[in-house]
Amino acid sequence: MTNSRRLLLSATLSVPLSAPFIRPARAARTISFAGPAGDFQTHYEASVIEGFRRAFPDIVVYYFPVTNSFQTLGALRTQRALPQMDVAMMDAAVAKIATDEGLLERLTPDTLPIGRELLPQAFIPGVAGPAAMLDNLVLLYAPDKVRSEPTSWKLLWDNAHARQVAMPTPPDALGIAFTLVANKVFGGGDYRESLNAGLTAIGELSSRVQTWDPKPDPYGFILDGGAALSIGWNSRGQSLALRSFGRLAAAIPDEGSVFQINTINLVRGGPETDAGRLFLSYALSAEAQKAFTERMFHTPVNTRAQIAPNALARTAATPGRMAKMMDVNWSEIAKLRESITEQWRRRIARLR
Repeated sequence: MTNSRRLLLSATLSVPLSAPFIRPARAARTISFAGPAGDFQTHYEASVIEGFRRAFPDIVVYYFPVTNSFQTLGALRTQRALPQMDVAMMDAAVAKIATDEGLLERLTPDTLPIGRELLPQAFIPGVAGPAAMLDNLVLLYAPDKVRSEPTSWKLLWDNAHARQVAMPTPPDALGIAFTLVANKVFGGGDYRESLNAGLTAIGELSSRVQTWDPKPDPYGFILDGGAALSIGWNSRGQSLALRSFGRLAAAIPDEGSVFQINTINLVRGGPETDAGRLFLSYALSAEAQKAFTERMFHTPVNTRAQIAPNALARTAATPGRMAKMMDVNWSEIAKLRESITEQWRRRIARLR
């Protein structure tokens, strides 16, 4: 290890990600990829990373699991002088911060060879990297308590399920997304101008909520029999539903939903920029998008990905569902997050 590398490691010990990014001296061509931990890592390695390794056997990929996007942002800031990462996956709002701070390479449909195959919404104004996949808000339910698949978000307000609802709250992204959906369902207009309709409706829902911010999370809370209804992200909800023996299911109501976007980014000044760009392009390819969607039920961003019908039915990627998805800019939501959280505290928390 060089003196400069030792100095970098010593300066970054406070950031949990830093130590693993020190590369073996013998590795000829390696890239470091930071992505979400847990089930996501398991399935992403098995589908996308293994596929890349077969296509490019001369490139080694190290996957470094992170708890959340802010952890990755912290590592990028600490390593600014000598980056250790090549590619990083972050949610769109945090990627916007990293872009503004000059930590990421800006990619466009013209500078990324595969860019023209992607959905137009894959490129987000002000964010360096494109969307890697799209997840969406779903209505979680316990089939033994909710006998038929929900078709409307308004089921949460149904007195038949009073005190059987578990609800995550802002600043959690689930709470933010639910506020946007409630605003649409109850007749609100542009979310950038007002969320009053949604906040008023959620205030009325308060008396029906059994548990706020369920632990360990809304999925586990329903699996353990703690509630009949909650909200979650489609990918995790659908994958857990398949393994739950009928204790959990996830529905995309007819009114539509909102996408949550994970972006994939090329780190500015990374050790293996060219290899990192190859990996990023492969992760966005039709082959990789198909493989991951069929394992984790995200909506693919590559328009050429041919998804198996049984997997497609568990996503928001069908034409009918895509037409009903809300047009939301998460870079703008990042600016509104504090305001939305404060309004929840003032208008909803006091009603609990």
